[in-house]
Amino acid sequence: MADLLWDDVKCIFDPDLTGSLPDVRVPDASVEDWQTVLDLVADRCWKCQHSEGETVLPVPRAEAVLSRPADAECPDLRVWPTADVLAIFRFHAADEVDFDVDLRELQGQERLDVFCDFLQEIGRRLGKPVLMDPEGDSGHPVLGFDVEGDRVVLLADPQIR
Repeated sequence: MADLLWDDVKCIFDPDLTGSLPDVRVPDASVEDWQTVLDLVADRCWKCQHSEGETVLPVPRAEAVLSRPADAECPDLRVWPTADVLAIFRFHAADEVDFDVDLRELQGQERLDVFCDFLQEIGRRLGKPVLMDPEGDSGHPVLGFDVEGDRVVLLADPQIR
């Protein structure tokens, strides 16, 4: 059975209410956690593309990409858990794994299930919560992977927003 039902959460996935690019994050992370995520992408054979600006490069080791000079361009890693769902990881800081998803790609039960599975894969591998905040409203998660419950759960009333 699905962790979340579309009819119960579709308000949260409304780009006009939550923003089209909500922030997804794993707080209290480390360089090792970033590397674990990079290894997960490889292990699951998810299609991915690493780039710095317009330059496409091989996927780096976490330590290398997170120790770049302060004035260097922030690289990203585009990951497709399925052909029509994209997550863009941004290597801003070692202490938080963060990525964006486009809510316009996450409409309906089937896409919601893909998203929940993706959060579960990351959360299970790290043993940490994976939280989704409305765009520009960091620190106020509306849903996330609950480690103890081993599932994605609502963290806010979807009718509030």
